[in-house]
Amino acid sequence: MPALSAGSGSDTGLYELLTALPAQLQPHVDSQEDLTFLWDMFGEKSLHSLVKIHEKLHYYEKQNPAPILHGAAALANDLAEELQNKQLNSEIRELLKLLSKPNLKALLSVHDTVAQKNYDPVLPPMPDDIDDEEDSVKIIRLVKNREPLGATIKKDENTGAIVVARIMRGGAADRSGLIHVGDELREVNGIPVEDKRPEEIIQILAQSQGAITFKIIPSIKEDVPSKEGKMYIKALFDYDPYEDKAIPCKEAGLSFKKGDILQIMSQDDATWWQAKHEGDANPRAGLIPSKHFQERRFALRRPEVLVQPLKVSNRKSSGFRRSFRLSRKDKKTNKSMYECKKSDQYDTADVPTYEEVSPYRRQNNEKYRLVVLVGPVGVGLNELKRKLLISDTQHYGVTVPHTTRARRSQESDGVEYIFISKHLFETDVQNNKFIEYGEYKNNYYGTSIDSVRSVLAKNKVCLLDVQPHTVKHLRTLEFKPFVIFIKPPSIERLRETRRNAKIISSRDDQGTAKPFTEEDFQEMIKSAQIMESQYGHLFDKIIVNDDLAVAYNELKATFDKLETDTYWVPVSWLHS
Repeated sequence: MPALSAGSGSDTGLYELLTALPAQLQPHVDSQEDLTFLWDMFGEKSLHSLVKIHEKLHYYEKQNPAPILHGAAALANDLAEELQNKQLNSEIRELLKLLSKPNLKALLSVHDTVAQKNYDPVLPPMPDDIDDEEDSVKIIRLVKNREPLGATIKKDENTGAIVVARIMRGGAADRSGLIHVGDELREVNGIPVEDKRPEEIIQILAQSQGAITFKIIPSIKEDVPSKEGKMYIKALFDYDPYEDKAIPCKEAGLSFKKGDILQIMSQDDATWWQAKHEGDANPRAGLIPSKHFQERRFALRRPEVLVQPLKVSNRKSSGFRRSFRLSRKDKKTNKSMYECKKSDQYDTADVPTYEEVSPYRRQNNEKYRLVVLVGPVGVGLNELKRKLLISDTQHYGVTVPHTTRARRSQESDGVEYIFISKHLFETDVQNNKFIEYGEYKNNYYGTSIDSVRSVLAKNKVCLLDVQPHTVKHLRTLEFKPFVIFIKPPSIERLRETRRNAKIISSRDDQGTAKPFTEEDFQEMIKSAQIMESQYGHLFDKIIVNDDLAVAYNELKATFDKLETDTYWVPVSWLHS
């Protein structure tokens, strides 16, 4: 039977733990019948005896015992023969009776097997018909359970031989240390494989259970032992090997979802990396497309790419900085950030495949991480931000935007806006001092990088809402942003929950609040889909604002964890 744990500490043995267990479980047991069953089970004398034996053996095991004899069974037989020639008294009779019992004989036989450490399977004899001129061969027997063998094979294009193409790290073949890349496979369970296709051989292996015997001609090339990978990556796309026509072996593939953390076990193959899910107890790695290979494939799927950020609008929220997003009628000043034309030289810098990451936890003496909120107009982003600010004005802060328009009588410089000249604004734009900016009614409005630094310098969490295409420019060591996407529910829920709500729009000169229209709902859903499609790989959290109170509680819980928990962040954020 499997060995039990001896307890959580050196002073608390398993015996004491089991004795105390019924009393500890009593408050959690509903019926007297169940309680009686527990007392009877844990009070069973045979169980107590087994546990005591276990603890004695566990203590003895720590002393690293060595066997005194390797042939106890033979010694018992010799002793029995000697005793037969003696005058039989009651003690000798009792000892002879004990030595003749089958269970004692079996116990002594097991002792001898353990003492001699003779656990290896018996290998079949070498074939008698091996030609002296034939290459040296290895006869390998592996005991196969339900797990795959952990190796892929291919047919050599020049010789037609079946050779081992790769060994999956942590798999059965890798753990055995007996099969290597380049080994030529001649037989499987006595079946010659020279005239078989790799698919047929894989089928033979799949149908085999228990011990599998291989006849192999070893590769001349020596394997260079490689250490277990310490590189971790965040997947920025979904992958299913069974839908990948290029993968050499679908069964050896590793499926993953966008956002999963993978541990890279091998990059020996430039096209197919070996990886496993971070924290997975299964040591066997699986195949995933390499970063370079996947970028190339994405490029071929999208030979012509035109990426445009969502239009900047000037919809207001009372008491808050403006979100500089132009409405449908205000498209006159906004230009696309970049444009990729059809060409052989495809720019893969913005192709989301993998990002190398490392665990990070904020220290008490560090500035807070910048929190970036992203969402379509009308989704309720400003309402959520306002509730957060009201909940703790000393802990949360927002940036003060810049503008070139004239200050009104009730406004104070540095409170509602930072008022600067048009010339200075344009100079700051040229010097890349703005995260985003826009023009409305011949006046500039913008959010500067320094305004973010100002909030963080006050030891506050900076809440920043921007257009999604600017997020990548904020992903730096300085800010370590955590990006939250506020997503609208279905259009049916929007019609139901926003029926009596209003949206503050710049579609007229007054900027007055107006009820949501069907066009607003359609635009919100479409904008959210574009945001998630183009920039979803940059989002750390998605919150659906179906109910404002529920969404706020989820947002607040996310903020609380952000300050205490460990997160995977780009490795570039941890090194200056």
